[in-house]
Amino acid sequence: MGYVTIYLIRHGRQSSRLCNVNVGLCHEGFCQAALVGERLAEQKIQKVYSSSLIRAVETARAANLYWMAEYEEEPDLREIDFGQMEGLSDRDIAVRFGDYKREMEKMEADLPYPKGECAKDVIARALPVLERIAGRPEDRVAVVTHGGVIRSLTAHILGMEPGRYRLLGKDLENCSITEIRADRDSRRFTLERFNDYAHMEKTPDLLRRRW
Repeated sequence: MGYVTIYLIRHGRQSSRLCNVNVGLCHEGFCQAALVGERLAEQKIQKVYSSSLIRAVETARAANLYWMAEYEEEPDLREIDFGQMEGLSDRDIAVRFGDYKREMEKMEADLPYPKGECAKDVIARALPVLERIAGRPEDRVAVVTHGGVIRSLTAHILGMEPGRYRLLGKDLENCSITEIRADRDSRRFTLERFNDYAHMEKTPDLLRRRW
């Protein structure tokens, strides 16, 4: 039966710095999407999925200009629900939720965001999407999703405690590639690469440190 290769791609840079607002890409975000599209063009992507949030949809469609594959939205690939933090700036979050942030950084428990989700919640809704993809006929699939989703799923694949998913990259680069493989018989996933952004290293303005 073989295996299916799944390229998890974080969406491009969005047009707002506020927490998890549903907005589209900025100019740099479209440039990032084009670079990851070109990077994976030789892989002959057969199917593209994305979350239903605008930044993921726009990234998928822009990258798919290089692949011309069938495209489908999967709402369960949406970003982790930040609850009461959504729509706030980093400064406001630091002031209003400082105690929570300090507790979260201890990684002693899989704490849900205030009135939002935790990593286990994300895994519960997003992992079945990957399992369905593993059962379909395509061998090479691109999945455009979000940093919290990619880190949560990767933690699960590696057998980590969900609350420690933040150990997997301080900041995932926009339009980075995390490659996993699913064995079609066992449905077991393996991690092949994580947060690969070599396609953007010659354009430093597109990296997170310039955001």
